[in-house]
Amino acid sequence: MSDLLSDERLTEALSGLNGWERDGDAIARAAELESFPAAIEAVRRVAEIAEARDHHPDIDIRWRTVTFRCWSHYAGGVTEHDVALAREINGVLPG
Repeated sequence: MSDLLSDERLTEALSGLNGWERDGDAIARAAELESFPAAIEAVRRVAEIAEARDHHPDIDIRWRTVTFRCWSHYAGGVTEHDVALAREINGVLPG
């Protein structure tokens, strides 16, 4: 049994997640930080959250822009685990 979110539920979840959007079978958010060290610090903080949850986002770092992609590999798409992780990532990122 899969706990993939329906399109309707995913749209509803995204409406409450500032900066996140659907990206294929994932949800993604890019954030521009004030400096490269600030971007790395944000990644470090997200890494701690991900380790505690045992649920890890894909992370792309380009100078001071960091993009996080969340999706549940085992389910082949977005689940409540991804939405919860996205909420916590928002707590680390500006704006």
